[in-house]
Amino acid sequence: MFDAISKFIADLARSDDVRTFSEDDQRLAAAALLYHVIAVDGLVTEDERTLLADLLMRRFGLGIDAAEKLVNEAEAADREAVDLYGFTSILKRKLDEPGRERIVEMMWKLTYADGTVHEFEDNVIWRVAELLGVSSQARIRLKQAVRTGLGR
Repeated sequence: MFDAISKFIADLARSDDVRTFSEDDQRLAAAALLYHVIAVDGLVTEDERTLLADLLMRRFGLGIDAAEKLVNEAEAADREAVDLYGFTSILKRKLDEPGRERIVEMMWKLTYADGTVHEFEDNVIWRVAELLGVSSQARIRLKQAVRTGLGR
């Protein structure tokens, strides 16, 4: 009986270390790309993290706790990733064209949050859009819409 209780407690402790979002979850893939775009300039501010959590809550219907957990897991996934292909391939398989465009639009919203676009941010969005199969025309249209406040 004591062994069963010990095992139960050990299992509970281990469950905190288990990721909530699986590696092939489109929400984690999207969040990791979004995190990457705010981190590419070398500094992630609290305002950027808050905006990222807000975008994830609205896009995926998450509560604040789940969104914050997703941001933390996205940060870890981005840190572990060797390239962007792993994330974009999941999204390309699981999302239709409008869904992939929404990811690019969210990237632009995060990029423009501080009022300027760093060249690294622009480059990351260009590469992600290409990997997602979002056309140059759509990428530029989304950029202009976000910049002028007309984003979806």
